[in-house]
Formats: sequence, structure tokens, C-alpha cells
Amino acid sequence: MKKSVNVLLTSAAALALAGLASAAQASTPEAPAASSPTQVSVAQAQPEWARQDPAMDAFIADLMAKMTLQEKIGQLTLLTSDWESTGPTMREGYKQDIAAGRVGAIFNAYTADYTRELQRAAIEGTRLKIPLLFGYDVIHGHRTIFPISLGEAASWDLDAIEKSARVSALEATAEGIHWTFSPMVDISRDARWGRGSEGAGEDVFLGSEIARARVRGYQGDDLGAVDTLLATAKHFAAYGAAQAGRDYHTVDISERTLRDVYLPPFKAAVDEGVATFMTSFNEYDGVPASGSKYLLTDVLRHKWGFDGFVVTDYTSINEMVPHGYSKDLAQAGEQALNAGVDMDMQGAVFMENLARSVEEGRVDTTQIDQAVRRILEMKYRLGLFEDPYRYADNEREKATLYKPEFLEAARDVARKSMVLLKNEGDVLPLAAEAGRIAVIGPLGDSKPDMIGSWAAGGDRQTRPVTILEGIEARAGAGVSVEYAKGASYEFADAGKTDGFAEALALAEGSDVIVAAMGEKWDMTGEAASRTSLDLPGNQQALLEALVATGKPVVLVMLSGRPNSIGWADENVPAILHAWYPGTQGGHAVADVLFGDYNPSGKLPVTFPRNVGQVPIHYDMKNTGRPIELGAPGAKYVSRYLNTPNDPLYRFGYGLSYTTFTYSPATLSAASMGPGGSITASATITNTGDRAGEEVVQLYVRDLVGSVTRPVQELKGFEKIMLKPGESRTVSFTLTPADLAFTRADMSHGWEPGEFQLWIAPSSGAKASTPVTFTLTE
Repeated sequence: MKKSVNVLLTSAAALALAGLASAAQASTPEAPAASSPTQVSVAQAQPEWARQDPAMDAFIADLMAKMTLQEKIGQLTLLTSDWESTGPTMREGYKQDIAAGRVGAIFNAYTADYTRELQRAAIEGTRLKIPLLFGYDVIHGHRTIFPISLGEAASWDLDAIEKSARVSALEATAEGIHWTFSPMVDISRDARWGRGSEGAGEDVFLGSEIARARVRGYQGDDLGAVDTLLATAKHFAAYGAAQAGRDYHTVDISERTLRDVYLPPFKAAVDEGVATFMTSFNEYDGVPASGSKYLLTDVLRHKWGFDGFVVTDYTSINEMVPHGYSKDLAQAGEQALNAGVDMDMQGAVFMENLARSVEEGRVDTTQIDQAVRRILEMKYRLGLFEDPYRYADNEREKATLYKPEFLEAARDVARKSMVLLKNEGDVLPLAAEAGRIAVIGPLGDSKPDMIGSWAAGGDRQTRPVTILEGIEARAGAGVSVEYAKGASYEFADAGKTDGFAEALALAEGSDVIVAAMGEKWDMTGEAASRTSLDLPGNQQALLEALVATGKPVVLVMLSGRPNSIGWADENVPAILHAWYPGTQGGHAVADVLFGDYNPSGKLPVTFPRNVGQVPIHYDMKNTGRPIELGAPGAKYVSRYLNTPNDPLYRFGYGLSYTTFTYSPATLSAASMGPGGSITASATITNTGDRAGEEVVQLYVRDLVGSVTRPVQELKGFEKIMLKPGESRTVSFTLTPADLAFTRADMSHGWEPGEFQLWIAPSSGAKASTPVTFTLTE
């Protein structure tokens, strides 16, 4: 019996900046009135944690009445601990600052014993005994490390992503951490930018849904619970649009692009109740983000109703001086506070300058009081005033870390994240008669590389399961599994052939070659931008030599970005992209290679053919001379001379060990009005001989608008499991709000007109002729 799956869509764009329309209307006479049926308005967020609490209000008012200006400024100051080979350390001057009440929060400090020690210094050594808040970069796991964030996004499995964040919160809070600097919700469309590995990819809708899932996972539904981890939406805003893909670089985008592309995931996080925001390093419209009143007050506070506190990124207030926006640190601090920053991370600008700024009349104490109150409220809601040591529980710490169910969850999310890019001749799953398996490549037996960057408290040296170890554990009796490193991923080793002979000799004696290649773990993440997307080092040369042996080759890619692997796509029979799969990554890779798990991942980013196509994303706009309007080889159309326009792999693409067919999409009606809706449906059938999961994707194109519109936009997705021969009808319901955008007059809403719609397995596969519907006034 066919089962219908109904998905009510909530457009990320519609939720993003509807509140900004009023500002646009004030300066644009031709803007539609606020009561226009095409206008989309969104109520300000009121998360559960922001509920009224008279007891809290009275407590904080009483406490603040006792605080000196210096003690208030201390609450606005966040400083780092250190973690050396011998364990946690604290700079001597910082210990004195804690004891003097000059610091309100510490990051990079964890373990129950260490956080208790630091908390004791604040509670027993200060006049008012205000507890410290402990923050940490818990990005894709704390001790048990899950796949990198971009890999998790490739699962398109919101429940799995939420579970990853929940496990992260359980482990982190067991080690005294109250607050994570995650999720990163920056949209990233330039593969040169290394920090794309920390986000959810290029799409607004998918990125917004994942932002929500991660906030839910970290924060749960009760900030007073001892396993609650405050989440942080970062980096506000448009950090992913760095020019040339170079980290910390200038951003220069239009207001419309900001509203429709880069802000919606942040608004989704606000709507989900995220507790804190972090500013970005970049500027927007000529103003560094940490000094942008437009972003931090006009949008975040006034338009979206955000009630939490805002922290800067690391020393970003200080950096407003080299940006050329502030003449000195004193002015930078004043600009940041007056713009809406509540807490200064590591720069000590507030600590060293704010009191003087108040004395000289450049900062109003009411602004400081407002910031202090926001921070104290979070400490109160976490229960730290009731029990400052409630998170520093040794017994809970021992009972929680690396639980077997956590390790199994990490393995499950890892295999769900992997994307099968090619499987010519059904090389995968590995055949039972493959009695001799050669694992070759620098990533085949490298524990540090398995967990990627931003691996928090993860044990990089001993805990991760390598690809070799995973294959050995799964291969079984009678199967020979041997390893040769063969090549290097270090840039300096390009052109060398050391190790080739050993690797090729092993390959010649094997039945199948598993080539584990890609990027070193620290080649993606912060400060890890590249001008080449090719395999680094001498891996490409070895890969070509391995293929030349005539043996079947399976390329297992570990990387945190799209790489240009066009040669591999043409010449290697099977390619599995495994990202950096985490603590249990080797087992997860083996699960997929041997067919114990049928790969179901889909790309959350577009893979270019080469770096010259970058930036590239699936929802680009058309031109007046699109290539399809010209004859083959036509010159005066929008094209490259030396490569196709199409990417190597499209957004949403991913293969399975089974096959799926899609029926033509059908609509519940041919049109809808302002208060109406349309349901689109398609029947998906598993036509292969294995059970498998499929990510069914809904795309829409607005054919004509008051401003040009993308050639397609993701508006819904559903991941379903089908047995061989099983069919299921998947349905998506669209409303006018799901089709809203920033219009020509800068108001946010929808416009009447014709739309195309299709339901397909990827952005590049229109499984059936698009159907057309009309949106009427």
C-alpha cells in the first residue's frame, strides 16, 4: 500500500526579513502597503527560554544595583584558557582577572575538575560571587566526534543532525561546558573558502532547516536542564561571501543578496530559540560586523526580536582598527558596544577602555547595563546562580564520555553523510570474491585526519578508527588487507614519487584497490583557503598510476570542501566522498564499501570541474544570453572557451546501490490565491534489488519577477526508505509565503505569476517535465 508523506513547508526566505519591509516602505513611496495580501510578515521570536520570570528579574535588578562599573564591564569580557600537552592551563594574569571580577566568561576550558577550579576562583574570590560562563567550540562533537558539519549536511537527515548535536551537548556539559560556538549557519558558495566545512553548504532552505535542527539538539527544550548547551548562531553576517574565498577578507554583496541568501538561516535560528549570536570578522556595506548597528540592532534586535546576547568573534573588536573603521581600540570598543555587542571575546577592549569611555561621555551606562543584564539572565536561566558547580560533576563526566550508544550514533551519522559519486560497473559494494584488498593513500591509515578540523576535545591520536582499521575489522577471515601510504598530501611533495613503487607492487597483487586520498585535516576550516581545488601533494600522480594497473579502483575521498576531481570522474570506476567522518569513520566507510549500509548522502554543495568555475551554485540566475539559446559551439553566449558551464557534480546529487524512478509530478490545483496552497506529489519507486533511502527534492522556478529570479530553488525535501519494488507517494504543500523574496521596492513578499515545479533526485535531474502553476492576486 502506498503511503503519502505530507510536508508543510516553511520558507526560509519568507521567515528571514519580512520585518525589514517597513523600513523599505518608509523610503520607497511605491512600496505596497503593509496590509497588502502579497506582503509577508513574521511575528518576533519568543523562545521558551525568554519567558517572563519575575523572580529572575528581581534577583538580577538587586545584583546589578550592587555592581560597580568595573564589575559590570567584567561580565562583558570573555577570555581564553589554554590547552597544552600537559593539560589545561590559565595565563597568570587571567587568574588575577577572574579573582578581581574582571572576567565574566572563559572559553577553551573543560573537564569537571578544571571548570570547578576556575569557578571556585570566581565564587570564592570575588565580592559578588557571580559565576563564570564556560564556552567552547563544540562544532561536530565534543569527545565523540561526528562527521564535519558539511558532511552531516550531506545526510539531509534532520533527525540525525539533531541527534549529533544532542550527543555533543551531553558530553560537553558533562565536562563543565555551558555554551558552544555553534552552529555556523553561513551560506558558502566558494569552495576556496576553508570554513565552508563548518556549515551546511550553499542552499538557503537546507541551511535554515539544519540550523534549526542543531539549535534544538544543543539547547533541548529547557535551558535549566543540566545537559543544556547554549547554542550560538554564527557568523553574523555574510562571512561566507568572502571575496576570492580568502578567509577574513572583504565582503561586497547587495542588500537583496544579504536578505535573500545570507540572513535566512540566522532568522531560522532565532525562530528556533537560539540563545546567543556571534559577530563575523568581515565587513558588510563598509562597516565591520562587530560595529554594525544595522545588523546587530536594527535587524537582530528590532526586526527579529532576538532576546539573547551577542558575543564577538576572536578579537574582532580589535580588528576594526586595521579595517580602517576605528582610530584606536577605545573607539572600537565604543562603536561595538553602541552597535549592539554584549561580550568581547579575547580582545580585552571593553576591559581596558570602557570605563574611560563612560567617564568621558562616549558610552552611556544604560547600554552597558543592558548588555550585562542579557548575560546575567543566561547565567540565571542555566541555574548557575543556584549552583555554580552543577555542570562540574565528576561522576557524570565518567559515566557520559564515549558511551557505546554515542559511538554508534557517530558511526550511523557518518555512513549517512557519505555520498556515492560514481559506481561504474557496480564495483561497489566490494565483491565477496575480493580476497586481496589493497588500501593505498595518505588517508588510509591516518587517525588525526579522520576527525577533521574543529574536533573539540576529541582524541586525535588514539580514538579515531582509520579506513584501514575499519576494512580489516569488516573483511573477515580469509581476506588479505594490506596498506601502503604511497603518496603525500603535503603541498611541498608535489612531483615526488617516493613510495610509489611499494604502493604499485601492492596494487598489482590485489583484487581491488581502495585509494584513500584527499586533503589533510587542517587544509579546511578556519584560515585554510586554497587557490587550487586539486588533490594536494603527489596524490594525483599515484592515482593515475594505480588506475593504469588495470585493477578496479575505489577512490575514497576525505575532504572538507568540493574538490576538482574531473580526472577521477572520467577514469576511476567508483568514488565515495566520506568528508572527515569522525571517531568511528573507518567503520562507517567499511559499512558502505561492503554494502552493509546503502549510501544515501546527497551533496549540499556544487562540485566544480575546476577552480575557474568558482563561485558556482545550483540556484544561480540566468543571463540574457544563456548557453542553451545558442547553437553548439556558439561564441556570443555565456560560456567558457575551455570547459563546459555545467559543474562536475550538482547540488543534491548522490547515487545508491539501488535505483529509483520518479513519476511525473502532479498538482492539487492549477493555481492558488493569497490565502491558498498547492500540493505537489510524485510517486517514487525502488526499481533495484536492495532496500535504500532516497532524498526526494522539490524545486520551484519563478519565471518572471520584478527582479530577476534564480533558475531553480529548493523548497522542500523528504528522506524516505523503500524496499525493493516498493513505491511511495511524497507530497509537498506550498503556500504563497514559500515563494516570497525581496522585491524591486525592497519589500518582502510574493508576486503573482507563473511558476514551474518539479520533484527530482537532485538539482540537475528533472525527473519529469516541470509542471506549471499560477499564483494569483
